Order: sequence, then structure tokens, then C-alpha cells
Amino acid sequence: MGFVKCDASEARRKRALIGSVTRGHFSISSRGAHAVKNLTKDSPAGPTASSAIGNGQLDSRVDIGEAFAENLAGILGVERVAEDANFFDDLGADSMVMARFCAWARKRHDLPSISMKEIYRHPTVRDLARALVPPVVPLLEDDLEGKLVQVLAEVVHVDGVTADSHFFDDLGADSMVMARFCARVRKRPDLPTVSMTDIYQHSTVRLLAAALSDEEAAPAFGVAPPSVSTAAPASKAEYILCGALQLLVFLGYTYLVGVVGDLGYNWISAATGAGEIYLRSVLFGGAVFVGVCTLPIVAKWILIGRWKPREIRVWSLTYLRFWIVKTLIRSNPLLLVIGGRSRSSTASPLLNLYLRALGAKIGRGVVIFSRNLPVCTDLLTIGAGTVVRKDSFISCYRAHNGVIQAGAVTLGKNVFVGEMTVVDIDVSMGDGSQLGHSSSLHPGQAVPAGERWHGSPAHPTEVDYHTVARTDGGSLRGALYGFTQLLIALAVYVPLAVGGLILLLVEVPQLNALLNPGSAAFSVWTHYIDALIAGSVLFFGFVIFGLLVVGSVPRLLNLAIKPDKVYPLYGFHYGIHKAIARMTNVRFFTWLFGDSNLVVHYLRWVGYDLSAVVQTGSNFGMDVRHESPYLVTVGSGTVVADGLSIINAEFSNTSFRLSRATIGSNSYLGNNIPYPAQSTVGDNCLLATKVMVPVAGEIRKNTGLLGSPSFEIPRSVQRDGMYDDMVTDGRLPRRLVAKRRHNVVTMALYLLVRWIYTLGLALLGAGILEFYDGRNEVVIGVFGAVTLLFTIGYWVLVERIVTHFRNLQPRFCSIYDSVFWRHERFWKVPSVTYIQVLNGTPFKNLVWRLLGVRIGRRVFDDGALITERTLVTIGDHCTLNASSKIQCHSQEDGTFKSDHIAIGAGCTLGVGAFVHYGTSIGDGAVLATDSFLMKGEEVPQNSMWGGNPAQEIRDVQSGSAPGSGALARAGSGGRRALHRE
Repeated sequence: MGFVKCDASEARRKRALIGSVTRGHFSISSRGAHAVKNLTKDSPAGPTASSAIGNGQLDSRVDIGEAFAENLAGILGVERVAEDANFFDDLGADSMVMARFCAWARKRHDLPSISMKEIYRHPTVRDLARALVPPVVPLLEDDLEGKLVQVLAEVVHVDGVTADSHFFDDLGADSMVMARFCARVRKRPDLPTVSMTDIYQHSTVRLLAAALSDEEAAPAFGVAPPSVSTAAPASKAEYILCGALQLLVFLGYTYLVGVVGDLGYNWISAATGAGEIYLRSVLFGGAVFVGVCTLPIVAKWILIGRWKPREIRVWSLTYLRFWIVKTLIRSNPLLLVIGGRSRSSTASPLLNLYLRALGAKIGRGVVIFSRNLPVCTDLLTIGAGTVVRKDSFISCYRAHNGVIQAGAVTLGKNVFVGEMTVVDIDVSMGDGSQLGHSSSLHPGQAVPAGERWHGSPAHPTEVDYHTVARTDGGSLRGALYGFTQLLIALAVYVPLAVGGLILLLVEVPQLNALLNPGSAAFSVWTHYIDALIAGSVLFFGFVIFGLLVVGSVPRLLNLAIKPDKVYPLYGFHYGIHKAIARMTNVRFFTWLFGDSNLVVHYLRWVGYDLSAVVQTGSNFGMDVRHESPYLVTVGSGTVVADGLSIINAEFSNTSFRLSRATIGSNSYLGNNIPYPAQSTVGDNCLLATKVMVPVAGEIRKNTGLLGSPSFEIPRSVQRDGMYDDMVTDGRLPRRLVAKRRHNVVTMALYLLVRWIYTLGLALLGAGILEFYDGRNEVVIGVFGAVTLLFTIGYWVLVERIVTHFRNLQPRFCSIYDSVFWRHERFWKVPSVTYIQVLNGTPFKNLVWRLLGVRIGRRVFDDGALITERTLVTIGDHCTLNASSKIQCHSQEDGTFKSDHIAIGAGCTLGVGAFVHYGTSIGDGAVLATDSFLMKGEEVPQNSMWGGNPAQEIRDVQSGSAPGSGALARAGSGGRRALHRE
């Protein structure tokens, strides 16, 4: 059908082929160079051209130009074509005529190939000839430029590479190819280290060599490396013992919950009438709620006491206490009441009280939206009036090389911490300072009072991220808001959850039969019919009723909100806004409709302004979030990957304001991007994964942005346009129809497997309760463990069935290829959210192995996410921090790419680190906090990399520069990007 499926070797072959064909200019490939040297055989240019091309002289262009002019004259039917005549304006040619001209050139093996893009860029014979044969500048093989040219030619498989050849425009390279170039240069002891940041900022060998030569003059910029732990690694016996004790703790907790739940059910179900059931539900539910909320506080003070800076060896008995406290703190049901599991988290004074009770020093009027709560709370100090936005990490601990390192974090008064930021240990921010979105602070960094910093690692900026004015009366409103939340929880949520469930179980015959099946019920087929009916009504009732609610109720509530108006925090309008955000950010529905043709209709249903949609079949991924859907505009032809968080609400510690966020047309947005309403990104832009979206300066158009802080890169490379011909040859509409059919089946499977899972849980619960006779209370404790085992086994089986019990293979293909559609099904149908319950336990490694990850011994995983499990290899004793992500794919415009990732033994991935496809990390290497390791990178053994994009880190404490000044140049480059803003 004309669609391409590529394995890894085919992808390499295509990249090699593309290396000989360039965007905008031509370099002569090895075949082309050989052919040009033999112009004497077939070309009118004669022997002069051969010698001229070999010497890089202008005569070669003149002779090739004569050949072009002669042939074009024949095609046009004219006697002569002047070399300065414009093909279209002067000669009257059209695209059809010039396509025939290009076809003629491709058939001539003594001439370089020509594309229509070259015709439009160089619309005269003279300009075209000059572009095809650029001047060759003689280089000495022993100087820096010559060595870099030699390495570059080997990587891009192109002869005739010069010091002035543009990596992307002239050589047709992409980030994967240039990452390999960087890796080869790093392996040469006679060459300085080169990073991808250097490549993008100095896009020819001559500019790159000059920058590398001047690196000693670059201002020093870096971060302190992690302290080296002298603790011995845990033994196999400690590993097994820790896992066994963690399992016992889990069983004990579920047993306690079951016993208490049984007592409550018996007492409440004995009541007569709805009024008495409600009253008993309030009393019992309130008591249980208070008890469960205070349990983490009691456990922390008993098991830990007061936190101090220290190191804890993982899998030790001290670590077991750490794990218990961490799990209880982050699973407190109080977080559900205040919106802790919402994808648009709600700030609440109740959270401040909770953290204070755990030992944190929280000032008055602090507003915390993030639910990635600190664990070592005694080490956290936050001054009055500080705002911490959602999806930020301030944990006061991190894992490194097999140990938990606890350290202090101090935030002064009126500090602002942006979204998707990571604040590592041993850092501080002075009064009135700011840390921008998509930024990070590394150990040892201190932001002075009143300064604004951004980037990863952060450095000074002039950009103001805290732009909404404060209002008066915040303390009283906050107290009333917190009291109202607690009152609603105790009087509404808890009784509804407890009493309402009991009423359903008692009054609905099918549910009552499931709860009290009788001794022979499981041998009667009507029992399963009752389970099928009850489960179906509950599950599909939620789907249908939920869709109706998210598209109607929030619209009515939104009538009370006006854009760009400052409202008091914790007031009536704040409650309305957060209700809208909760109801329109339901993960179930975005996962159901995402990566399909129907996602645009769903987003319009919840309130997005999508203009004139250009259907791609994958306009949005499965993870798209917002503050207000009614203030989101997305331009025509734009494609969005997963992890987009649209920030169209601004907050101070006493006020908030909603503003419209506009994403330009014909753009592509990668993974994990917070997109603020103040964005200065216009049309036709590529926003790379984990990019910091600029919020100041001129509007960016027709460009790409990468990094934090962001800098410009090519909007696209020729490889990403390999399938553009579908648009012109009429295949695209047919493929869209086929993709729609495939997506509908995928969505049906998504619903089917979750419906079966719901029925399975219902039957499992009823089956276990059959063996409970009021005395064998151990059965209740086992129920939680059996449910977890069923969940793991079920979803592992679902994933294996979706992949046909085969490993995924590296791909390079169009998004309109059925191979990609099957990969979308692999993303959507299985679920991996359950695996986060196992964070910090040996059992997570077992599940990763069941899912196909080649993972080594005693790996510590504190919350990593692996998207393509069977493409990943992880060595022994690695340390994976919370929110680190290993992603083996990327989708840019109409092209999908995936490849293996190999992580060596003893490696550490920092909090929020992101590893892209086609990368390898050597043994003992460290990827620092919030880093982005770009596709194709090779991290040497025992090195430390950091930043966005990642490069080797220099040690500012010792003054050494293992990366030969790479991060120093990144710092200065970041400042250059800052000035552009």
C-alpha cells in the first residue's frame, strides 16, 4: 500500500540514505561524488567539471549549471535559458514542468539529485548549481575542524562534508544522527566533549570548533554532584527479608481495614430507616476518617521521630520504617477530600495543618497545589505567602546509588515555585524569589532573595512568573474554606460512601445476593447473571452518566466565572473553578478517547475551542489536562502528544485569575509540557519533550524549541517528512477511515477489559466472603492481598494478549501504518497505574519482569514509569527515582519512531529524569534530577549527566570539568536563550 514498516536496521539504512539528501542545500553523497568525478563520460560539462569539483572551485558550478540550463530549455521548448532567469516568474514554468526537470536530473548518475523543495528554494539555474556543489574549504586533518569534519562524515555517510555544511539543512541530519556524532566525539581522547546543546547552538563544524576552542573563556556553570555513599549494597537476604516484611505490613493493614469495615457494616445495617442509617454512617464514618487521617502522623513520630539529614541504605530495616511512613503519608484519605487525586489539584489550608502535624515548618498563608508530598517533613521550611504549583516535587529526600539521602529544603516568604518543577535536597530560595515552570534546583543551589530563576538546572532570568495581584482577607477565607471542606467530607462524602453503599447492598437484590451468596450460590448460574447485571449497570452507568455530566454541569458552573478577572482565593468562585476542573479532568475519558479520531469531539464536548480541525487520527494523546477547558484554544492542524498540562489559571496566596491559553496552528507538542497562558509561541512550532515554553519576548513562529530554558532548533528534518506524499497522492483520507475503524475497536477493547475487571473484582469479593463465617477473620485480611494479586495477574495477561505474547520491535513508520495503530492499542488497552502501589518494594521488579522488562537484581524503583516494557534493559543495583520516565518512542508530526533503551548496572536516574529512545547509559552513570536524555545519546560509564537536554556535568566544587566545559557552555547558552526572552 506504499506504507513503510521499518525495523532498527531498516531505520539505520534510511537515515544513511537521508544523509546524502539534504534540506535546502545539497552535499554530494559518495555515489554522487563518484558520479560527478566521471562527468567526462556523459556530461556536456566535460573534463573541466571533474577537476573543478575535486578542487572545490566555482567552475564546477558553472559547468553543472550549463547542463541544467540546456536540459531545462529542452523541456520548456525554448532556445536558451539564462542562468539568472527565475523558473516561475521569468520562464513561466509550473510545478509539473519542474517535476519533469527533477526526474531528468535523478536519471543522470553524473549529476546530484534535485527535489522540488530545492527548486523552490533556489529558483534559478545559477543558485541551484551553487547549492548543489558548495565550496570545499581545505582543512588540515590534524586541526580541530578537520577532525570534526572527519567524524561527521563517518556518521552522516556523506562525502564532501565541509566545515560550513549545516548539520540539518545541508546534511539532512536529525537529532538521532547528531547524538551519534556527539557520542563518537566523546570517545576520541584528542577531541573535546560535544553536547546536543552545542550542536543546536553551533550548527556547522566551523562554529562548533570555534565554540569549543573558546570554552575556557565560558563562564563556569554547574551543579554539585551527589555525595558519594560509602554504604555497602544490600545483600540478597536483606532484599528478601525487606520484601517479606513489607508484605506482612500490607496484609496487616488490609486485615485491620477489613475488621473495622465489618464492624461498621454490621452496626449500620442493623439500623431501621434511612435517617438512622445516615446518622450511624456519620458517626462511624467520621470516627474512621479521623483515625485513618491521624495514623500517618502517629506512625511518623513513633517510627522515625524527628527527621535529620542522613542516609538510609535501601532494603535495610531502617528503610522499612521509611517506606511505611512514606506510604502512609501519601495515601492519607484526607488528600481525597481536598482534591489530592484530582488531575487539577486543589490547594487547601487542611494540607498545611497536615504537614505541620508531620513536623514541617509551614508559614501562614502558604498555598500548596502539589500532591507529591514531602516525606522527610522536619527538613522542610516554607515561609508565609509562598505558592507551590501542581506537579512539583519537594520531597526532602532522593535515592542515589542504593541509599536514601534526606536533606533540607528552605523556601522563604512569598516564594513562587512553578509547575512541573523539581526541588532537590540541600537547596534554598530567599524571600520573594521565583522558580519558573519546567525547572529544577539541584543540591547546593541557593536562589537569592528577590531573584527569578528558571531552567534545569536553574539560573537567573528576568521573566516574571508570578503575575496575579494579591487580595485582602486571605486568612479568614482560608479558615472558613478548610472548615467547609471538612464539614462536607464528614456530613456528605463519608456518609454517602458508607451508608449509600450499605443501602445499595441491602436494597438491591442482585447486590445483596452477591454479598450473601449462600453455600450453593456459586454452583447456580443465576448468581453469575446477577453479577453480570449488577456490574454492567454500575460500570456502563458510570460511563454514560459521566459523559453527560462532564459536558453539561461544568458549562452551567462556568457562567459564574469571568476570564481575566481577579477573584479571592478560597472564595465562592474558587470553589466553582475547582469543581469545573475536577469534573472535566477525568482520566478515564481522556484515556478512552485519546489517540483516536474521536478525541477532538470529546474535547469540544468538555469546552475546548479547536477551530477548524485538521483530522490526523492522533490529534491529542491520552493525557491532556487543563485548569479551565473553556479558555483553551488550539489552532488548526496541531498535534499534541501525552502529558500536556495547560496552565490557564494563575494563583497568588490570596487570589487567582483565569486567562485564555492559545496553542498555535500547524504545531507539534511533545511529552510532559506545561503550557502557560502567557506563552509566546505562535504558529508552526515544534515543542520538544519537557521543553520550557517561553512566556516573554517576541512570538516564535516556524521554528522548534528544545530544552529548559528553551532554545531554537529546526522545525523539522527531512526524515520526519518521509510520508508527506500521502497528502498529495490521495491516500490520506483512506488511511484516516481505516485508522478510525481500528481506533473504535481499540476503544471497545478498552471498555471491555475494564468491564471484565470490574466483574472479576465483584465475583472475587463475593467468593471470599462466602468463606467468612464471623470467626475466620483472617479471610478479611487476605482479601486485600488476593485483590492485588488478581489485579496484577489480570493486567499482565491483558498486556501480553494485546502484544500477542511477543516483544515489541523498533519501528520507523508513518502514523497511518497499521503497525503504529497496534502500538496505540498497546498504550491504551492495558493499564499500569496499579504498579505504582508497589513503589519501593521488590515486588515491582517482579511485575516489570512479567511485563517484559529485562531488569537486573535488586533494582530500587521508587516510582519510575516504563512505556514500552519489552524494549528496555536495566542492569543490577540500579536506582530509579520517583517520576523518572523511560520512554522508548517518539511521534513527531506524521512519523513514529521507537527503539531500545539500555541502562547499565549501578546507574541512578534522578527525580523527574526522562530517558528517550535509542539511548544507552553505561555502568555506574548518574542522570541528575529533572534531566532529559535525548534520543540516541550514549552516556559513558561512571559519568554524571544532567540538564535539559542532558550533558556531562562539571563539578563546581572541585573545579574539574569532566565534560570539558560542556555544562559551562550550556549555562552561557541558557543565558543567551534568556536574553531572547
